[in-house]
Amino acid sequence: MLNGLWLSFFLVAAVAALVRWIGGDPEVWAAMVESLFAMAKLSVDVMVLLFGTLTLWLGFLRIAEKAGLVDILARLLGPLFARLMPEVPRGHHALGLVTLSFTANGLGLDNAATPIGLKAMKALQELNPSSTSASNAQVLFMVMNASSFVLLPVTIFMYRAQAGATDPALVFLPILLANAISTMTALLSVAFMQRIKLTDPVLLAWFGGAALLLGGFMAVLAGLSATALTALSSLLGNLTLFALILSFLVMGALKKVPIYETFVEGAKEGFEVAKNLLPYLVAMLCAVGALRASGALDQLLDVIRWAVEGLGLDSRFVEALPTGLVKPFSGSAARAMLIETIQSQGVDSFPALVAATMQGSTETTFYVLAVYFGSVGIQRARHAVGCALLADLSGVIASIGVCYWFFG
Repeated sequence: MLNGLWLSFFLVAAVAALVRWIGGDPEVWAAMVESLFAMAKLSVDVMVLLFGTLTLWLGFLRIAEKAGLVDILARLLGPLFARLMPEVPRGHHALGLVTLSFTANGLGLDNAATPIGLKAMKALQELNPSSTSASNAQVLFMVMNASSFVLLPVTIFMYRAQAGATDPALVFLPILLANAISTMTALLSVAFMQRIKLTDPVLLAWFGGAALLLGGFMAVLAGLSATALTALSSLLGNLTLFALILSFLVMGALKKVPIYETFVEGAKEGFEVAKNLLPYLVAMLCAVGALRASGALDQLLDVIRWAVEGLGLDSRFVEALPTGLVKPFSGSAARAMLIETIQSQGVDSFPALVAATMQGSTETTFYVLAVYFGSVGIQRARHAVGCALLADLSGVIASIGVCYWFFG
């Protein structure tokens, strides 16, 4: 799928450029070639900061792992997942792995979440009576991963910092709210399809508590002006990030973890992760650059903008849509779309803020489905894809709505 998507970017760009050339624009080919080199240079510029950010963050996260924070959260969430997956026997090791995977995702521990998640999927397959059709528990687990709830979208902060944003964490609250909506949509849609008893006292406590907390928080925010909302998002984003880092260090010290050596161990892994991302970043940014330089992307957005304005709606969010549209298919393509939007529109422009929020509240659905189901030979996904895409759609819509609320 990714091969086809990447090739289609260049083919569409070529067709659009040919039309412009025939129409009397001989400079279009030079613009496309110049865009390729410009995007290749931009990829390297982004990577410079990415090396430092991932090295720093994965170092601190390794301390959190060694301090047992993941295990603590897993025990806390255990009763919830036991009820969401009633066909999994109490005490079965699959429940522990599912909880660990979701906890690691929430903390942004992608390097730990993926291998744990694959182990969890295999453990759930042990209980699956079918070798080719996903069980209810596997569908729920896949959809949860496809609507991954991340408390701190550090990489998005990094992209904004690289582009010169004075406050990289400005989008913290919008991402948090949009992400919460997409995750709740995923869980509720699966619960509806599987007829999970949401009247269970434990589930009522969790979902009711989450709804009350989110509703109360939004009620408080509703009383604030746009300027106050922006200031609060900035404050909470930066304060939460530093407080979390400090708590990792303190917990590590209390648990007798050698925090300096552990940080260096995790930081080395961050360096390797960042290094491996460069080829993907170059590939996708160059493809998106060619698409933009050919005029194809602008033409598509003009059509959408015309339709939106025809309905009497504000169309400033349209420039951000490419990020949300390609995210279910490719994380690297969505990342490239986000960076391109930031570069073309300005890092603190409304479209760039919406695109950053979309990037943080949607997931690479088809990649997650292929990896997790493919690892155990599942061929029939049942309602997993529909529920996951519904979560992505709710994340895109919520991102637009929240950004209009925060940034006007």
